[in-house]
Amino acid sequence: MRSLRLYKIIKTFLQYGLDEILPQKAVPWYVKITRHSLFWLRNKHKDKPQAERFRLAIESLGPVFIKFGQMLSTRRDLLPDAYAEELSLLQDQVPPFSGQQALKQIELAIGKETFDTYFSDFDQQPLASASIAQVHTATMLDDNGEPVEVVIKVLRPGIDKTIIADINVMLMFAGIVAKWLPDGKRLRPKEVVDEYRKTILDELDLNREAANAIQLKRNFTQGRDTDHHLYVPEIYSSYSHKNVLVMERIYGIGVGEVETLNSLGVDMKTLAERGVEVFFTQVFRDSFFHADMHPGNVFVNATNPADPTWIAIDCGIVGTLNKDDKRYLAENFVAFFNRDYRKVAELHVDSGWVPRDTSVDEFEFAIRTVCEPIFNKPLAEISFGQVLVNLFNTARRFNMEVQPQLVLLQKTLLYIEGLGRQLYPQLDLWQTAKPFLENWVKEQMGVKAVFSKIKDNLPFWNEKLPEVPDLIYDFLASGKAAHVEQVTLLAELKQQQQRNHIKLVNGVLASGALITAALLHSQAETIGSCIAFIATVFFTLRALK
Repeated sequence: MRSLRLYKIIKTFLQYGLDEILPQKAVPWYVKITRHSLFWLRNKHKDKPQAERFRLAIESLGPVFIKFGQMLSTRRDLLPDAYAEELSLLQDQVPPFSGQQALKQIELAIGKETFDTYFSDFDQQPLASASIAQVHTATMLDDNGEPVEVVIKVLRPGIDKTIIADINVMLMFAGIVAKWLPDGKRLRPKEVVDEYRKTILDELDLNREAANAIQLKRNFTQGRDTDHHLYVPEIYSSYSHKNVLVMERIYGIGVGEVETLNSLGVDMKTLAERGVEVFFTQVFRDSFFHADMHPGNVFVNATNPADPTWIAIDCGIVGTLNKDDKRYLAENFVAFFNRDYRKVAELHVDSGWVPRDTSVDEFEFAIRTVCEPIFNKPLAEISFGQVLVNLFNTARRFNMEVQPQLVLLQKTLLYIEGLGRQLYPQLDLWQTAKPFLENWVKEQMGVKAVFSKIKDNLPFWNEKLPEVPDLIYDFLASGKAAHVEQVTLLAELKQQQQRNHIKLVNGVLASGALITAALLHSQAETIGSCIAFIATVFFTLRALK
């Protein structure tokens, strides 16, 4: 199967002339022979630009490659603009698999008896079909025996094997690109494929998606005034499994249906600004953000056109930031708003994103060179996401290591900004985000933040405070005992040193006596000499004892 799949991929690449991407001088002889031996497959789309052919080839290879292309389209730091623009056009319109087959898979996961008891009106015609799963509508009895409308998401049968096989082939091609393409090492194709593998394998576990959705919903149901700006459907985890997910059915308008939203009189400015606020709230308040907010996963609740809200589904991919990354990122954004490039450079060095020996002056100059032309435009015309991409590209020239959490953030920000501008072209994302970020930085670094941290730690200190006297006593007692032990050890070492010194002196004297005795013995002819020899030997042996 792998050989057939490999043949199909090579055939597709030749049909779309993608072998031309490789420099001819660097292509190995055996690749050239293979290419010429399949001459009838060569480039049937010569009339199209290379970037468009690349996108069409990925589309023809099926859902796994389509999803990879979508992910790759967000890596504008790695791709030429023409390729990034083409890949951003990829639409995940995948033909559905059999509804009867989907039903059997659902019954196997939930249990046929349980399914027949609690579920009804299952529609075998899928409501939507995506690259790795499709969803069907049904009616379910809740805990109170009341019927509720639900959708059931089910993975495509055997999709895991297909994905693993395709990823292995991708890794092989990534190795070829890294070795033979002039810019191969900078593009880091193997790392990109590894990143994709982790992401898509996580999506194959619908239990993970269920947990992410539950957490995201909890974050926006805390009784805050702005919580209603984002709605996440209810997850029925008792019926969910690794390959089946049951959740509340929502009714909303696709965020891409701008004409419909306008016809309903939706306040587009409010909707766009709330989208920005919801994103930054997820990132900086919760450190847990939906990282796959493309138009297919985002809807609008336009029940009240003057108070529109967002609906998010498909939480298979989420991003997180630790405290340090979050603080440095917020401070970077604020510094950008104020055009303080020195601060941006210093923050990158302080955070460890670039090496400690980086010249701050040179780094500041590089950032200024990239960003000043952008800021000469009206703020409403500046792409926030593109500025972030330019920043990362500049930092990479100074050996900035790839930060996976920032890649997801960058991708999501590009999505959010694109959606916002689609809804309300005059959206000033900078003006919308700046007050939010400035307030967040003040809350994290001001007096209020200090008292908040003390308050958060009070339960811990309340538990440990009664133990403090005992801990102090134990510390002092152990210190006293250690001091006595050290004094005793030093006295013993001193005595041992004195004994060794005495033995050394006696040994030297004894050695001299032995030599003298030997000389006397060699010349002794009298009994007195023999007695002197015996006495000397006795004295020597005693001294060495």
